Amino acid sequence: MSDEGQMNLEVGPSGIGCAECEAAGGWWVHLRRCAACGHVGCCDTSPGQHGTAHFQATGHRFMQSFEPGEDWFWDFEDSVALDGPELAEPTSHPADQGVPGPRARVPADWMEHVHR
Repeated sequence: MSDEGQMNLEVGPSGIGCAECEAAGGWWVHLRRCAACGHVGCCDTSPGQHGTAHFQATGHRFMQSFEPGEDWFWDFEDSVALDGPELAEPTSHPADQGVPGPRARVPADWMEHVHR
């Protein structure tokens, strides 16, 4: 996982929630953090699927889970889960943020809106 320019161990995350969902007032199921630029996007189960959209727009192939207690990486080019280096803190959203989140914006029928 040492592709030139694909990892930046010093850049922090773009925020504590999906950047695009936050801008639109949306919600997410799980969060993923780009290992190259720190962009936080939502997972493919989420309605917006912004983590994958970020890869498609930028070519940044490695994302790390941004969930508390998880440190695995996903390689979009090879479609495999990987172990990787420790990224800059924080390495997850706050544990009290909830999943899905943020709590105040998650609809009661959220399970009807997820991608399976």
